[in-house]
Amino acid sequence: MAEDKVSLDLTEETLQSMEVGMAFRDYSGRISSMDFHKNSSYLVTASDDESIRLYDVTTATCLKTINSKKYGVDLVCFTSHPTTVIYSSKNGWDESLRLLSLNDNKYLRYFKGHHDRVVSLSLCARNELFISGSLDRTVLLWDQRAEKCQGLLRVPGRPATAYDDQGLVFSIAFGGFIRLFDVRMYEKGPFEIFSVGGDFSDANVVKFSNDGRLLLVTTTNGFIHVLDSFRGTLLCSYNVKPVSTSSTLEASFSPEGMFVISGSGDGSVYAWSVRSGKEVASWISTEKEPPVIKWAPGNLMFATGSSELSFWVPDLSKLGTYAGRKLS
Repeated sequence: MAEDKVSLDLTEETLQSMEVGMAFRDYSGRISSMDFHKNSSYLVTASDDESIRLYDVTTATCLKTINSKKYGVDLVCFTSHPTTVIYSSKNGWDESLRLLSLNDNKYLRYFKGHHDRVVSLSLCARNELFISGSLDRTVLLWDQRAEKCQGLLRVPGRPATAYDDQGLVFSIAFGGFIRLFDVRMYEKGPFEIFSVGGDFSDANVVKFSNDGRLLLVTTTNGFIHVLDSFRGTLLCSYNVKPVSTSSTLEASFSPEGMFVISGSGDGSVYAWSVRSGKEVASWISTEKEPPVIKWAPGNLMFATGSSELSFWVPDLSKLGTYAGRKLS
C-alpha cells in the first residue's frame, strides 16, 4: 500500500495538539543547554551530570555520550559541522570555551578570555565566528580558527547575545535594552538601541527569528518581549512566573516566526501567537525550574530539557482534520 503522506501546517490547533512523543529519562542532573544542528537531524545536550549527549532526532536515539568531568559543562552549541561543538565549563575555576570533536572526543581548540561564568553563547550560521557573554561583564568575539578573541565589548550588566541568521548583525541585551551591532564595524558601537518596555531586570536570552524580522528577549522577571528588529517596536510581551538568578528563562520562535514557546519559573511550557499576542497553548509541569526549550529547524517539533529530554510532536488523533484517518 502506498504511504499516505500527511503534511501539517503549524496552526494554533496543531500547536495545541502537541504532546511528548519521546522522552529520555536517564539524566542524573538537569539539562542546562541544548542545540539543534541547522542542516542535519542532530541535537546536542549539556547537563549538570557533566555529560554532553548527541541525539539523532529522526530515529530518536542517543548516538553518543561524552563526559566532561574535569571541566563540567554548561552551555553547548553546534558549529557548522554536525559532530563538532563549542561548550562552556561549569567548574568555577576555568572559564575557557572548548571546541570539541564528538567523533573522537578530542579538544580541537581552547578559547581563553573570560574570568567568570559564561552565560551566553551564539554561533554565526554563515562563517566560523561566534560570540560569548559572561558575568565578568564582557562580550567577546571569536573566530573558531584562533585561540585569542578577535574583539571585546564591556557591558554594565549580565549580557545575552545572538547573531542574526545572515551573520551580518549581532545583538547584546542587558539592563532593559537591546543593542544591535554591525559585525564588520562593531567597534564603532551599536547602530540601534531598542528599549524593551521598561523591564530593567536581567536579560536571560536574546534571539532573532529565522527571517531576521523579529527579536525576542527573556528576563528574570518572567517576561518574554517580542520586537520588530528593524523598527524596534515592541510587538507584544508575555508574562510567566519569574525565575531564580541561577536559572535561565529560555524561549524560542517557531520556524516561520508565527509563534513563541517558552519555559516558565514554575517549570511549565507556554505558547503564544505573535500576531494576536494571546496564549494559545500551555503544558503544566511538576518541575520547579524552567526547562530549556528549542524548536527544531524546519520541523513540527520542539524539545524541552529539564531533568529529562522530551521531544514534542503533534498528536494527529486530536486534530479534527485527521481524526479517524488511517495512516499507513
